[in-house]
Amino acid sequence: MPYRSDNSTAESFKPGGCVVTPRASATRVLARVAALALAGLFTAGAAGPAADRPEAAALEPTMTVYEQGLKNGWQDRGWSRRDLTPGQPARIYLEDNGGWMLTPPSSQSGYDVIGLRFRGPPGVDNALLLGLLTAEGRELGWQRLDETVCEAQADDWREALVPVTVFGGPSRRFDRLVIRVENGLGPEAVQIDHVVFYRKRDPNAPRPAVDKIDNRAPSLQPAPKADRSAVLVATCNGASHPISPLVYGIAYSPMNDAKDAYQWELGATARRWGGNPASRFNWKLGNAWNAASDWFYENVNYTGDPAFNWTRFLDANAAHGAGTALTLPILGWVAKDVGSYSFPVSVFGPQAQVDPYQSDAGNGMSRSGTTIQPQAPTRTSVPMTPEDIAGWVKAIKKHGEGRKRSSVDLYILDNEPMLWSSTHRDVHPDPLGYDELLERTIRYATAVKRADPTARIAGPAEWGWTNYFYSAIDAKAGFFAKPDRRAHGDLPLLAWYLKSLRQHEATTGKRLLDVLDVHFYPQGEGIYSPRIDGDASMRRVRSTRALWDPTYVDESWIKEPIELLPRLSRLVDEYYPGTRISIGEYNFGAEKNISGGLALAEALGRFTQTPALEAAFYWSYPPKNSPAFWAFRAFRNYDDKGESFRDISIPTKAPAPTSFFASRDDKGEHVVAIALNLDGRDTVAATTRLEGCKPIVSRRVFRYTATMPALTALPEGDPSADVLPPWSITVYEWTLGSPVVSTP
Repeated sequence: MPYRSDNSTAESFKPGGCVVTPRASATRVLARVAALALAGLFTAGAAGPAADRPEAAALEPTMTVYEQGLKNGWQDRGWSRRDLTPGQPARIYLEDNGGWMLTPPSSQSGYDVIGLRFRGPPGVDNALLLGLLTAEGRELGWQRLDETVCEAQADDWREALVPVTVFGGPSRRFDRLVIRVENGLGPEAVQIDHVVFYRKRDPNAPRPAVDKIDNRAPSLQPAPKADRSAVLVATCNGASHPISPLVYGIAYSPMNDAKDAYQWELGATARRWGGNPASRFNWKLGNAWNAASDWFYENVNYTGDPAFNWTRFLDANAAHGAGTALTLPILGWVAKDVGSYSFPVSVFGPQAQVDPYQSDAGNGMSRSGTTIQPQAPTRTSVPMTPEDIAGWVKAIKKHGEGRKRSSVDLYILDNEPMLWSSTHRDVHPDPLGYDELLERTIRYATAVKRADPTARIAGPAEWGWTNYFYSAIDAKAGFFAKPDRRAHGDLPLLAWYLKSLRQHEATTGKRLLDVLDVHFYPQGEGIYSPRIDGDASMRRVRSTRALWDPTYVDESWIKEPIELLPRLSRLVDEYYPGTRISIGEYNFGAEKNISGGLALAEALGRFTQTPALEAAFYWSYPPKNSPAFWAFRAFRNYDDKGESFRDISIPTKAPAPTSFFASRDDKGEHVVAIALNLDGRDTVAATTRLEGCKPIVSRRVFRYTATMPALTALPEGDPSADVLPPWSITVYEWTLGSPVVSTP
């Protein structure tokens, strides 16, 4: 709600602007003058129109930070989506607790006032905070851009003048200027311009020349000076491997599928039907799931369409040329309808929480915090036997008759079974152990292979780090005691699972598991927090090293190297050779922040470099036009005409802080590479080198940074193409030709 005095009228207010009325202006300006007086900047004179403001006459513009473009060596450091088109005000999208960080070429001090002009959508009034930080991220203070420091200008612009006394005075040194909101705004951009540091004016000193603004188009300007350099090498004739088309997968969302048609613009190669509700999906009803602990253990139809059937999911994938990974329930119980729930208040009494839309559906916890024991699973569910699942597989096979490819590329055995005793405790209250996991795997996988001998099966779809090594029984007893693991030769869970299924194949002659599937979610503090700050952003980008780097000690409670992809590859090589690997779910948070986009791009790049990787599925899919969206597009549709990362991964070399991923086609006539600058401060002069390749005929370059609205083609010959901006994604596409042979 905009600030308003008791004497103002409704007609005096403009949405999203500082309030100025004939009767309110005196009160507001007096408050503003009082704030500036703290900095010693008020000179004698009555408060009057903006052009005659006494505080303006007392200030000397000293350092321009942004005036229709960055000035004086200041650099953009994120974090919200933004457009810094030269010659125009900055456009910052401040939804989801967004903000904009700017850094100077060196530490700053000695200023008296910070000024800026802004305008924005309804709600911007009183919503913005201005702050200064040290290089270590220590906050020196924050000032709300409210009526005490804000003055209305023409065309709904507002000017704020903030005394540096808020931040400790002129002598305090700072390294970052941040403009942010606390609770987020709508999708419309806030425009910001004329960000200037002022000093008190010496009335006896000559007036300096005012900064001039260069509005010329920036095309083919000299390349910006880089902070460091890097040589990026791709080798066409080195050790290579085909990239599985399923590594660019996303998740299917039955709740949002109809409205999120843009997901196909990502260029995703496969969709995974999964998540907690998939453990309780009743294929015979076609539209019945159980939301489990995610939503009051209720049976639901997520699509809202009574006529929904699983065939729609398969048909949509086929229509878009996408592969399918389908989760098969092996929990044993599925939803019997679309209305029952497990913990009625009318039966179990008052509970800690109830469904706000259905007050009888409780969360299964008493108001004192104790767990309510469930009654029989039949309250919400019916059995789903291996034979029932085999019937589904047969129905899927029949539905796909006549198609060039199988309707399902990968059947996944349920979802995060070691969490059943919490997620689905209404039907499986006891913790799962080694033996039950193996027994269910063998029974259900055998039924699937009988129904479709060509089926490829993945499991055990475990959630994360602890369940790579221990069962739910171990978790309940304590990982030091680990009774279940000790009872099975003290082998970690995944190792024992693979070894046991290999022994089963040796005994029966039947391979039941084709792909080892696990989930990966970084565990560092603040990775998924709605507030995005510099430290969390940097740790988010670093957290991707857990996928591949044996020297990276995870910055979370794990506190040891994860090196997930090499670890899984070693596991299958040792315990069940010939098994492929899959990352059934992963996500790095902050999809609308450049750090989330970079983390996704880094993960996709590492996936392409892993020979044993069969599939990977992002959870669920990035918001349209977000940094994560454009990271996906960098691999799958970088030119908006369908060009993508090629099918064969080739070796690369790249020094920190860069990553470099490269691919070629089977004829060696095209190379597509993606370069990432993972440093949020320094630019990198990149020398790209192709070794063992045919001669280069032509090159195209595409780039995405947080200041760009989309992945954009750079002009041919643009010298900035080989200067990687901080936190950026650059796509290089080379067309190669046959060597030219001269004749005598």
